Amino acid sequence: MSHFVGRLHELAALRRQWAAPGGSFVPVYGRRRIGKTELLRHFSQKHQGIFHVGKVAPAALQLKEFMLEAATAFGEPLLAEIAVDSWKKALELVVGRWKGPGKLVLILDEFQWTVEASPELPSVLQELWDHSWKRSGKVMLIVCGSFIGFMEREVLGEKSPLFGRRTAQLHLKPFSFVESRQFHPGASVEQQALTWFVCGGVAQYLASFEGRASFRQNVERTLLDEFAPLFREPEFLLREELRDVAPFHAVLMAIATGAHTPRSIALASGVPERNLHYTFEQLVSLGYVSRRYPVTGTKPRRTDVRFVLDDALLRFWFRFVFPHRSQLAQLDPHRAWERLVDPQLDAWAGGCFERLCREALPRILEAEGVKAGVEVGAYWSRDVEIDLVGVRGDGITELGECKWGPVTAAQLKSELEQKVLRYPNPKNHTLRRHAFVRTFRGRAPEGVQLHRLAELG
Repeated sequence: MSHFVGRLHELAALRRQWAAPGGSFVPVYGRRRIGKTELLRHFSQKHQGIFHVGKVAPAALQLKEFMLEAATAFGEPLLAEIAVDSWKKALELVVGRWKGPGKLVLILDEFQWTVEASPELPSVLQELWDHSWKRSGKVMLIVCGSFIGFMEREVLGEKSPLFGRRTAQLHLKPFSFVESRQFHPGASVEQQALTWFVCGGVAQYLASFEGRASFRQNVERTLLDEFAPLFREPEFLLREELRDVAPFHAVLMAIATGAHTPRSIALASGVPERNLHYTFEQLVSLGYVSRRYPVTGTKPRRTDVRFVLDDALLRFWFRFVFPHRSQLAQLDPHRAWERLVDPQLDAWAGGCFERLCREALPRILEAEGVKAGVEVGAYWSRDVEIDLVGVRGDGITELGECKWGPVTAAQLKSELEQKVLRYPNPKNHTLRRHAFVRTFRGRAPEGVQLHRLAELG
């Protein structure tokens, strides 16, 4: 795809900040490949400014590049010849030459790498903001980063020099299934769903799949060949952010293959349970893993925690690619699909479908006219696993069964009733039954709301 997709709310927020009186300071953050840079480039097409991308390089080199970027943006070649030895001098010089109209959009992308080379930069920005930019209305400062922990600590955190100065903030999340479908509008809804199961809502991954190719062809072309564009992507992601990737690989592999509690992850990964806290914190801060608790509408016990892979590509890669690297080196992509992916595809897709259904539930309730808020998740105990739970603020709880494979009305009715009986319902809510299916023939079971895949997007 070559055209810009989605992010309408984020673009509108940026435009409001540009038009607002006084200075604007907007941190933008989110995991890698999510589309932050593309969003900012799209925004800056109609708002003149300087777009600087940080890198692992000495401060002097980055300052020189910044001045070159300013010279290009202003059409003043001599700016690039001016020697500056600090970010304060460079920023004061560049902003001082801005005459408008409107605000100068100053984008510092990959901010974490610029700060690594110049640790004083947040304090410099604080000084310039407090003494000049906030009141002058000449600058719209955007700092953008991929390491979520860094951005929350060094930009948004209360110990940061920049704390409390933002006028807005954008935390870019993956595209929803509904938004992701815009990348391949001509594909069937089933192919769009499978694509979302692999790519999630990550813009770069979605763009790597071709709408005219089948799902199988896309997977073979992008993931099952050692020269494919996504074949080593998870390795690159982890090595960019982490020093010793071996324990992280082991933990991610354990979660992807069914271990979710600290004890089971320790056993499956070989990483001692006492060492897992640091590993979990890093993976959560990167946006790859999240903590989940059974949803009942009451405060969960800490011991009920489960760790799940939030990143769709990692879920696929650690299930079908990483454990089979030796075989993939010997098989062509076509045979790799037949031997390694196809036999397990429906079972793997079933868990992904559950995520799609949980995402869809708030839209379903909104379409029904429900005004109350809803907490959506799943429920588990020793006795039962419930795919979808939605605890509403109006005394109703939604319970759902999600089936990617074929199922009959009798099976749906029986399984749902057994699970309803085992749900603790501590708030004594009215319980509503839902069945989410890929396809279904015949009438819905009595007392059950049926939702087909084609209706979820």
